[in-house]
Amino acid sequence: MEKRSGWLVAAAVLGFVTASLAAGGDRPLAGRSLELFIGAASKPATEEAAKAFEDKTGCRMLLHFGGSGAMLSQMKLTRRGDLYFPGSSDFMELAKREKLVVPETEKSVVYLIPAINVPADNPKKIEKLEDLAKRGVRVGIARPDTVCVGLYAVMVLTHNKLVEQVKPNIVTHAESCEKTAQLVALGTVDAVLGWRVFQYWNPEKIKTIMLPPEQIPRIGYIPIAQSVFCRQPEVAQAFIGFLLSKEGQAIFRKWNYLASVEEARKFTLPDCPVGGEWPLPKGW
Repeated sequence: MEKRSGWLVAAAVLGFVTASLAAGGDRPLAGRSLELFIGAASKPATEEAAKAFEDKTGCRMLLHFGGSGAMLSQMKLTRRGDLYFPGSSDFMELAKREKLVVPETEKSVVYLIPAINVPADNPKKIEKLEDLAKRGVRVGIARPDTVCVGLYAVMVLTHNKLVEQVKPNIVTHAESCEKTAQLVALGTVDAVLGWRVFQYWNPEKIKTIMLPPEQIPRIGYIPIAQSVFCRQPEVAQAFIGFLLSKEGQAIFRKWNYLASVEEARKFTLPDCPVGGEWPLPKGW
């Protein structure tokens, strides 16, 4: 009965917040705060969305960014955090298995497509996936055990039977999506297996080489869910609602994230799987 009462209170407060936002209410969450553990795949858009929500509601936003696996471990160890916002469904499935999130609160925010990213001047003239196997090409990927885009990189190579050819050219493993994008922006490597959106993070320094539809093994999406450590479920739900609102989605569109499966399928085969979980093979 006490638990049910708590959720009724949360629903009532959420209703008040939603109504206040819709009516242009003046900072209805002033004095409240939210703490998020976030995979860096969404960093520029999430930073902008969080600031907009903070300005609109008065809720103080505390954001931690990094590899999705590292963020989950940090949330688990500190037993803190209101929301878990990883870069792919793989890490959300892990969070659900470990009972670190409330499954029924999970929502899909936006979609991602794996791609090749190179420095803007593309000095090695990389045009296709097979070029990553050429002699002298320095390839970077993220850590596949803790970073969503690293896991997708291994999946792309495995799907296209190029692991043995490309793996010898992998010279570094980045600790997050942000650091993976920085590898090409700084010219540290000649190419990374990253996300299509990396180009829009830094268009003057990063160029995206799209994979043909048949080479894309899976459409990724960025989920969000309430943590089991959440202190203010009504405030957490208000932020999720903001991300899914027209205003929130417009921020992600500004950064060229894909708002629907239909948009994502323009880059893939019609039957390309969406989300789910892919086990990392041994040896990585």
